[in-house]
Amino acid sequence: MAQAVQAPVVSIGPKTKTKAKKRYLKAKKERRKKRKTSQPGEQKAPKKRQEDEFATEESESSGNEAEEEAHDGEDEASVIPTHAKAKGDSGERPKKRRKLDTPPLRASSPPKDDIEVEENEQPPSEPRPRSPTPPVALPAFPQPRRPEAPSRTVLALQGLDKALIEAQVVDPATTLPLETSKDAQDERTGLSGKMRRRLQDLGITELFAVQTAVVPLLLSSPGSRSLYRPYDPPEDLCVSAPTGSGKTLAYVLPIVEVLSSRIVTRLRALVVLPTRDLVIQVRETFEAVAKGRGLRIGTATGQHSFAHEQSQLVAERATDLQGGSSKVDILICTPGRLIDHLHGTPNFSLQHLRFLVIDEADRLLAQSFQDWLAQVLAATRPPRPSEDLNTTPSDVSLSSTQSARPHPDALAPAFLHLLRDVPHVRTDIDEQKESSCQKLLFSATLTRDPAKISALGLRQPKYIVVQSPKTTGAASKEEGVLDFVMEKFTMPATLTEHMLVCESAIKPLMFFHLVHAHKVTNALVFTKSAESTARLVRLLEFFEAALQNSQSQDKGKVIAARAYSSDLAPSERKAILEQFKNQEINILVCSDLISRGIDISHVSHVVSYDVPVDFRKYVHRVGRTARAGRAGDAWTLVEEQEARYFKTMMKEADHLGQVKRLRVPETDVESLKPAYETALARLKEFYARSS
Repeated sequence: MAQAVQAPVVSIGPKTKTKAKKRYLKAKKERRKKRKTSQPGEQKAPKKRQEDEFATEESESSGNEAEEEAHDGEDEASVIPTHAKAKGDSGERPKKRRKLDTPPLRASSPPKDDIEVEENEQPPSEPRPRSPTPPVALPAFPQPRRPEAPSRTVLALQGLDKALIEAQVVDPATTLPLETSKDAQDERTGLSGKMRRRLQDLGITELFAVQTAVVPLLLSSPGSRSLYRPYDPPEDLCVSAPTGSGKTLAYVLPIVEVLSSRIVTRLRALVVLPTRDLVIQVRETFEAVAKGRGLRIGTATGQHSFAHEQSQLVAERATDLQGGSSKVDILICTPGRLIDHLHGTPNFSLQHLRFLVIDEADRLLAQSFQDWLAQVLAATRPPRPSEDLNTTPSDVSLSSTQSARPHPDALAPAFLHLLRDVPHVRTDIDEQKESSCQKLLFSATLTRDPAKISALGLRQPKYIVVQSPKTTGAASKEEGVLDFVMEKFTMPATLTEHMLVCESAIKPLMFFHLVHAHKVTNALVFTKSAESTARLVRLLEFFEAALQNSQSQDKGKVIAARAYSSDLAPSERKAILEQFKNQEINILVCSDLISRGIDISHVSHVVSYDVPVDFRKYVHRVGRTARAGRAGDAWTLVEEQEARYFKTMMKEADHLGQVKRLRVPETDVESLKPAYETALARLKEFYARSS
């Protein structure tokens, strides 16, 4: 095997350009000239770039000098055709990769014979030093301020039912005369000829504002006279009208008209009221209007024993009847007694109910009464058919049906799926049945609380607001609804309101001055409690006795006053109320017990001896007078420390301008002071003995 030839060692001396190197550089220079002439319009590379390329080429050429010197003539012949081929293919000098790891060397300007620079080429300008930027001032922000609170109007409309915002506003001056010449049904009101003649016998010749809106709505709509409407349930109604505007007659007339067509006696109308006295008054109205119609009217207030009321309301209690049993068509009751019968009276059922009336709704909804509202609503709604009731007739054994003793029973259409011994077969075409009960809410200060309204479960409710229009045109309706929402309630147009500011020590004396100087008799006087009621009546009796003794020569009529409060027994309260209606009593001093709903025709004055705690109580107090178009006066005795509160309450309700201030000079009460001091001394002695 041949041995490897050892390469000779070459000593590296000072580098000199060989002929091959010179030929290479010369060819390179010629190529550069040709490239410049072939692209005259092309922008020249910057001088810095040319210097970098030249420096790169020099470094590469110097690094390859040793390799090029060792090449022979064959190497030279192979290098030249390669560059010529590259030139012929692209016509441009191939780009060379720049070293990225080391910064490019800043070479000195190349010799003029190596790189030619055009005369019009400008050298790169040196960057000018930038002047220091002045510090920028901090941006100026506005001072923090409290955001503006939304207006009361915006706050009042938040969360309200859309139906409440779109309520129907009725002018209190609206009336509708009744035609009695025809026996046919009146197309305007829906009242029959028999009903119109009965109203004429009672002295009613026209309908008031609230009645003109409610009666046609409940009688003239399609299907309104049907006793059962399971597939087309009626819409509910909410009415806000001033005191004494005829709200009771507004629901009595439609109920009597609709129920007069009934054949079988069922409990079809339920009227819930807050007090026993109001129950008695509403029953009198029903009996007067429904005379000769054959309707049976019952009450449940707790005034009689529970067993007695059961015997008056339910006909059959021994047999369990799914459809219930009833002796009355219309039941007027208080919520507490209603719950007692709902849980404790057999066969007492609300499934046939056609009307549910809640009078004085804001007060009843504010009081729980064992959660009476939820229980009553649940009793009127039919339970949904469950899946286990989906049986066929073959599933029912004949022995069970034959052994059962037959008895008369009748369920409402919405409750038929609960009938015993009769299977409920469900099909794909079954329509959902709803309760036929129509809820009617009435109040002079109807609540707008969304939570309380939603608890009623109203079905497509319609609102009617009897409100005095402030402007004419399209804005009157919006303003009327807004006033109702913001609790700016309407007062009777025939009411005159007065305010008397005095010291606490002489407030009874100012009241006695009103009685004698302004003839404040046939009056209701409201106090803050039953105790103050009894004390004021006692003081008035002592004052009248002392005044009669001092006026021995000119004795006038003695003012008769009685107390009416919850401390009295129901029978005693009824007797006192009858005496006052017969004008045997001149002044009835009472608490807020009868401030709602009680209608006594001859009451011409209402005195708030103690300032009401809120505007709602004020509305219901003064509403006991100026009823049904009659004139009346309202007096409020305000102590000096209460004046600011009372004026603020009236101003927030936009009602301060309607209250006239009465100023009483000291000389006007000078003649009453001796009798007043004597009465105070006797009152002090009376309570000292009783204690």
